[in-house]
Amino acid sequence: MSYRAKYQSLLEAIAKEAEAISMKYFRTDGIGAERKRDGSVVTKADKAIEAMAIAKVAASGLAIDVVGEETTGEVPTGPATNGRARMIIDPIDGTEEFSRGIPTFGTLIGVEEQGEIVAGYVTAPALSQGTRWWAYRGEGALRDGKKIHVSQIARMDQAMVWTSGTGTNKDLKARAKIRQFADSARNSRALGGFWHHMLVAEGAIEAAVDWFSKPWDLAPLGIIVEEAGGQATTADGERTIYKGRFVSTNGLLHEEVVKMLR
Repeated sequence: MSYRAKYQSLLEAIAKEAEAISMKYFRTDGIGAERKRDGSVVTKADKAIEAMAIAKVAASGLAIDVVGEETTGEVPTGPATNGRARMIIDPIDGTEEFSRGIPTFGTLIGVEEQGEIVAGYVTAPALSQGTRWWAYRGEGALRDGKKIHVSQIARMDQAMVWTSGTGTNKDLKARAKIRQFADSARNSRALGGFWHHMLVAEGAIEAAVDWFSKPWDLAPLGIIVEEAGGQATTADGERTIYKGRFVSTNGLLHEEVVKMLR
């Protein structure tokens, strides 16, 4: 059975309901935003989406565990070791933006089997009347049902790159590397979150960097970029979602970008 045949109906069902939940709360007084111990924001929508996803997985009959940002006790440091598949979900990536009425938020879902992400789904309901990206290993990447592909720009002085900024980065060496990366391109912007990696996959920009990321921030992003023809690794060139410092490129610039950031 293909990964698409195995997981598509479940991922689409979760995405559809996640869209409805997040838009129910978006730009309303009932959003219920509060700060967690680490200073990040959580809302009623985050909790409701994650609970819904867990319930749908349980009802699906699939032998799959769930790791979520709001219900997991600890951040996973590597792939599952029990031999079972697992879904890794960020109910709302960009909760800070979501809580401020900024539309660059989304629900991120990745499915991992034997240490490999085999399915990725991203839905951003406030962008362009709702936008979805997805990929299944070996089947290409799509945006709203249409195949997407990375750009063919092979020079940094012709590239547009996005970063998560350096404002909260107290590591001065890391800050300098990120600035060098941004300054080496023809154009650069700072936004962060899932969207700039989806722009890499679409071919709209050539590279994107997030320095501080958890596995649920990254789970579906790498497979979508890779299936669109690009590359996604850590800043050290390692292909994993468990070490942060996430870099996605069109592939043609990947070695140069990693060399700057390593």
